[in-house]
Amino acid sequence: MPSKHRALTAPAGAGYGLVYILGLAATVVAMMQTLVVPVLTVIRDELSLTASAAGWLTTATLLSAAVFTPLLGRLGDMRGKRPVLIGILLVTVAGSVLGATTSSLPLLLTARAMQGASTAIFPLALSVLRDELEPRRLPGAMGLISGTLAAGAGLALVGAGLLTQGTDPDYHRVFWMATALSVIALVGVVATVPPSRETTGGRTDWVGAATLAAALVLFLLPVSQGSTWGWASPRTLILFAAAAVLATVWVVVERHVSEPLVDMTMFVFRPVLFTNIAGVLLGFGMFTQFIGIAFLARTPRELAGYGFSASVLGAATTYLLPSTLASLIAAQLGGTLVRRIGARVTLAAGAASGVAGFVWLALAHDSTASVVTAGILTGIAVSFGFAALPALIAAGVPAHQSGIANGINSIARSVGSSAGSAVITILLAANTLPHLPPGTPALPAETQYSVVFTLGALAFALIALVALTGLNFNGTAPSRIVRQQANSLHTPSVPPQPAPLNTVGN
Repeated sequence: MPSKHRALTAPAGAGYGLVYILGLAATVVAMMQTLVVPVLTVIRDELSLTASAAGWLTTATLLSAAVFTPLLGRLGDMRGKRPVLIGILLVTVAGSVLGATTSSLPLLLTARAMQGASTAIFPLALSVLRDELEPRRLPGAMGLISGTLAAGAGLALVGAGLLTQGTDPDYHRVFWMATALSVIALVGVVATVPPSRETTGGRTDWVGAATLAAALVLFLLPVSQGSTWGWASPRTLILFAAAAVLATVWVVVERHVSEPLVDMTMFVFRPVLFTNIAGVLLGFGMFTQFIGIAFLARTPRELAGYGFSASVLGAATTYLLPSTLASLIAAQLGGTLVRRIGARVTLAAGAASGVAGFVWLALAHDSTASVVTAGILTGIAVSFGFAALPALIAAGVPAHQSGIANGINSIARSVGSSAGSAVITILLAANTLPHLPPGTPALPAETQYSVVFTLGALAFALIALVALTGLNFNGTAPSRIVRQQANSLHTPSVPPQPAPLNTVGN
């Protein structure tokens, strides 16, 4: 049963400082996801690792996020967002310091797993905004914070490239950069985030949390390692089958416990369900842009006959940074559009921009100007999507469940990102150029990039379809959610209140 600590009216004076601090905290999330990507080869060479062993430094963060994001989102709803946010950032700081001071693979994996817990910051930040801001300011603030996810990944690449350039690169500097950013975010959260205005209380559904975490790990592990293990290998197939079994068990568990981690009525409610489907597709499209453009830029033109022979830093600054900056600018515009024309139409408009950008990339990726311009279009699409999805979640669930609902949506995007990474890896390895000089790494045929970018266009086309059909509804929340909203008010004479954002329609 929710408990009310203060008046439920959002304070009109809630400052912009809170929004910017939460945006900085969300930037930590994005940076942790891509932090080691530019320095994997540096770590591999310094620690004498195989490429497969070094790849676990990205997988560890992904699996940690899958385990902790839904659980910490639910704890934020139950116990308050401020203490959970502070706890996550303390763990992130500790993990970053550990990574900056060790040269041991087991300790680095531990550090990356600790950094993975930061993924739960994003849904909790959105919940804080929903508690503290006036409804008219909420879409813009959500859009700004959501845009940092698209921008933070690019900024991490640029920062890592700058810190490790030269003849003696040191990956420890990258972890120190993460430490500094996490400490600043921690201090900002302590100073600006108020105690939660309401909490649900209750008991933690540890069985549901453990079952969901196990199902996600069993699914994401073969997705991230399938290209190394073999997609038809017994290990890969067994893990996929086990994930399906545990997902079924999780649904059964959640339907029979009195205080479930995830209310299954909410989970299958149409706006929530289709918003999560859009989240999967958006994650797929975002990583298709990120990996596809980065690999294309780094392809040596003198050997392949295409590409731009860019360094890691050059690929980040010349080819990815423009789309990152466009995402930051589009984030604020996306929030304004959500308020004026609705989240559904904003999502569809962004998807149209994504389709245009990926079709452009598929047909014309032979010049820097063409790739950068198309990348800006896809960057705008991702930013509009990030602005719209939290608004759709906010309109579909009661405030005291927004943490877990946004946490599940974050996991949906992670699943899409992992699937996108796996699919791109498969496609680029499926058709390689013949007659390369001895010792040269395999290079994909140029047509494979056209296929990759066409899939990106298809993902955004499906997002548009979801927005215009799956999210085109006039119904209201199911009765159980309405009852929860009424209970959260603790005022029997007050009728059930709608979600604070009327952004689904239009």
